Amino acid sequence: MANVVVVGAQWGDEGKGKIVDWLSERADIVARFQGGHNAGHTLVVDGKVYKLHALPSGVVRGGKLSVIGNGVVLDPWHLMKEIETIRAQGVSITPETLMIAENTPLILPIHGELDRAREEASSKGTKIGTTGRGIGPAYEDKVGRRSVRVADLADAATLEARVDRALQHHDPLRKGLGIEAIDRDALIAMLREIAPSVLEYAAPVWKVLNERKKKGQRILFEGAQGALLDIDFGTYPYVTSSNVIAGQAATGVGVGPGSIDYVLGIVKAYTTRVGEGPFPTELEDADGQRLGERGHEFGTTTGRKRRCGWFDAALVRQTCATSGVTGISLTKLDVLDGFETLKICTGYMLDGERIDYLPTAADHQARCTPIYEEMPGWSESTEGARSWADLPANAIKYVRRIEELIDCPAALVSTSPEREDTILVTDPFED
Repeated sequence: MANVVVVGAQWGDEGKGKIVDWLSERADIVARFQGGHNAGHTLVVDGKVYKLHALPSGVVRGGKLSVIGNGVVLDPWHLMKEIETIRAQGVSITPETLMIAENTPLILPIHGELDRAREEASSKGTKIGTTGRGIGPAYEDKVGRRSVRVADLADAATLEARVDRALQHHDPLRKGLGIEAIDRDALIAMLREIAPSVLEYAAPVWKVLNERKKKGQRILFEGAQGALLDIDFGTYPYVTSSNVIAGQAATGVGVGPGSIDYVLGIVKAYTTRVGEGPFPTELEDADGQRLGERGHEFGTTTGRKRRCGWFDAALVRQTCATSGVTGISLTKLDVLDGFETLKICTGYMLDGERIDYLPTAADHQARCTPIYEEMPGWSESTEGARSWADLPANAIKYVRRIEELIDCPAALVSTSPEREDTILVTDPFED
């Protein structure tokens, strides 16, 4: 009876939503442990499409408890709109099915304003590619001990004190960026207005999860973004503002690391990236365009076109190590149907030397060129395959070669956005 962490093992957009939804049937609790509404999950359930940003993927499955953990930064206004949207699609969301950790930091309108102003003020070579949703500034305030947290909404005096502390930091920044000063009273009024709606779902999540864990309930820990966007182990500074790797799952909801039994890394059968930053296997040719068109590679949150490239085994080997991945879920295999030849990056050349990992220094990353291994493709369709027997021989060889190169087995293989179009090799909850 395992507890499972799901993490993206590339730059995000690996198809975590479908896999979390597929696994949630086997879980009792789905807990989101980091990130904000800058990440998006698209779920396709019985032909109906759900687009989630702040809500855990488990909300679309009846009978599950969904949790927003303290490792998340939460925009309460966005959350309420998202709840309304999902309810309109026939999904019931109540305090019995959704809990928000009382110590979750809030994203305020001033965070988004600061985020966008900084990005606009950055020169072309220094832009991070942020979504402008205020995620980074909200995490900065958390670390700076000036956040407004969910529990603060319950007491007027505490709320005012928290806002005043935040404004001491933000007003000078805004002045330097040419943004008008914050209207303190208006901000407090907005928070008081939204407070009852948020507090309805507030709970001591750490306590609830530890109690339910003792009763043998299964927890599915859900991350956002991908390990290559991790604040410590990603392609810094073109990263997100939180720890994305599996170790954050325990801290982000308030359970011990011993609560993690299995780490499932979600890996796309090729590579994509949104925004700025290094991308060694990026394709700017017809093959790259074909991957983007066939894979419908546009961001769920921003609609931005994703950069596409060949599978990078060196990078995934690296992220499997930093997240302690037990097994991978290989997604979008069907996008590769029809390619005569496929390429896999096995390492890099850096200043005449072969290396098998992406170095930390940004200037070294920029000088890395991929070393490719070629494999024959397949002309048959893999779309909708639900067993190894449904796959062409060359598709199986491709999966097996990836397993060898990243030193990690495939637990699941996904062959379409549909939930049931999944080949189960190992059930993470029973491993």
